[in-house]
Amino acid sequence: MQLRPIALILLAAAGLQACETVSTTSAGAVGVERKQTMLVSAHEVEQGAVQAYAQELGKAQEKGQLNTNPVQVARVRGIAQRLIRQTGVFRADAPGWQWDVNVLTTKELNAYCMPGGKIMVYTGLIDGLHTTDAELAAVIGHEIAHALREHSREAVSRAVAQQAGIAVLATVAGLGEGGVNLASQVAQVTFSLPRSRQQESEADQIGLELMARAGYDPHAAITLWQKMESANSGAPPQWLSTHPSSSTRISELQALQPRVLPLYQAAQPH
Repeated sequence: MQLRPIALILLAAAGLQACETVSTTSAGAVGVERKQTMLVSAHEVEQGAVQAYAQELGKAQEKGQLNTNPVQVARVRGIAQRLIRQTGVFRADAPGWQWDVNVLTTKELNAYCMPGGKIMVYTGLIDGLHTTDAELAAVIGHEIAHALREHSREAVSRAVAQQAGIAVLATVAGLGEGGVNLASQVAQVTFSLPRSRQQESEADQIGLELMARAGYDPHAAITLWQKMESANSGAPPQWLSTHPSSSTRISELQALQPRVLPLYQAAQPH
């Protein structure tokens, strides 16, 4: 059935009503305060993430690449749990998320955290870079920060707005047919679409505070990126393709040290 112009206007208006401007996290000591515009609900994106993550686990299991080294898995999960316990500083609900932490055996330098706390760390980061616990905490904290800030939801919202306009807006508002395949959208955001520079900077800042509060020396975030730069001959791996340059990132992390070092010191046993 062909819609008349007035019907299209009504659908567009309904779609725009689905927008909301939110503060996804508290500012923390690092002061991340940007508000974000969302077109899809957090619940919908998290449900999509559950499906996308299950698919990734299934593929890894089939290839014999999932959690193959119990010692590494225990190490990664232990670091992640220390970081997760600090997430309440930024979001009161986050410590109660259904967190899941797994390890993929591959030489690729990569890690991610899907919405709702679905974490995967690639062994390339462990074996290839010979990362310390604190350096791994910098990586995992950065990825957790993406989830806390709902960067995937923000990216999906942008994709919805850009790719399909009124038709998808109406679908998101519950007025269309077929629905949006959010599992596919979340996977695309995780593995294909680059994060914005602003999102990456926010993840650096929040991740640095998380690791400091968890008792990991925040200076390790600097040595991590130095290792990344060395391992890739100055060019970032795919995981870091939209991140600030290594020199810019290191300068920003150094500038934040005075804010987070007292948190690290307070976390040390007395």
